[in-house]
Amino acid sequence: MRFVEFLRATVLLSGGAATTLAVLTLVAATRDQDDSVALYATGWWVVATLIGTWIGRRNEVNPPIARLLADAKAGTMMPDIRPGSTMVNRLWPLLVVVIAAAAMTWAGPQIPGIAAGFTIIWALAWRRQEHAVAAIEERDGVTFFVERTSPVRPMQLLRLPGFRRERPTINGSV
Repeated sequence: MRFVEFLRATVLLSGGAATTLAVLTLVAATRDQDDSVALYATGWWVVATLIGTWIGRRNEVNPPIARLLADAKAGTMMPDIRPGSTMVNRLWPLLVVVIAAAAMTWAGPQIPGIAAGFTIIWALAWRRQEHAVAAIEERDGVTFFVERTSPVRPMQLLRLPGFRRERPTINGSV
């Protein structure tokens, strides 16, 4: 799976997880007829949105992604493309958090409400990373792929030759 597609899917899945947990929070709060929980949760989501927007404001890659790109192994053959297994393999912590928070709704609607805030932060913090990595790929003429590793080991990337885009300058030179 291409790394830029992985980043895009991560942001979308995190946003979907936040939406699911927010709906569970509001359903549980209205079931218990507790308006204060819904108001506090909404306030936390606004704060989480501001935090995530602040963290993800830069157009450059984050330092952890920069290290990951720099440590990518050079390859000559395209790896197996298995997006479903790659997503489950790398994003299982998100899945565990969503399932655990949803299961804990019976204990109180605050639990999925808090988890929704953290998934909002995660989605907004990573929202520009896909474009930054795509710009690096275009500039360097490479394509990064997520390499299959154990789910508990750090992610590794494979760097393959790609297409480089030449942009002419004002005087016509490349």
